[in-house]
Amino acid sequence: MTHDELTSTVNNLIETCKDGAEGFKTCSADASDPHLKDELATRSQTCATAARELQDLVVSLGGKPAVGPSLSGTLHRRWVDIKAAILGKDDEAILKECERGEDLALRSYRRALDKTLPPEVSTIVERQYHGVLQNYDAVKKMRDQHHAHG
Repeated sequence: MTHDELTSTVNNLIETCKDGAEGFKTCSADASDPHLKDELATRSQTCATAARELQDLVVSLGGKPAVGPSLSGTLHRRWVDIKAAILGKDDEAILKECERGEDLALRSYRRALDKTLPPEVSTIVERQYHGVLQNYDAVKKMRDQHHAHG
């Protein structure tokens, strides 16, 4: 893998993390349940921390890190906002959107892990992938619980 390919791969993950941070922040603001708001805000902070770690990694590799979310992530949040305005800000629907966002994040991390990454990069990406899995499972559990009580 060339240096440019490596930097591009990690920068894609930075955008994925930034998308997650912004997505969870948006969903937290839209949620009505106070506990859910707190959970989603915490997940937003976790994604932001992961993005900063990856940005530091790109710098240490001599590259220029991505600084913002992806265009597709921005468009997804706008769709969530439009849908919420039309359908009302239903917590279960918000959680479904969070779950969909985490599914996209899992795919991004799997694509990165399918590549031959240097060991120091692979270790960080693998650890963060497990964090995304935890987010996905937690969001799914919250959605299932909300559905059972709704």
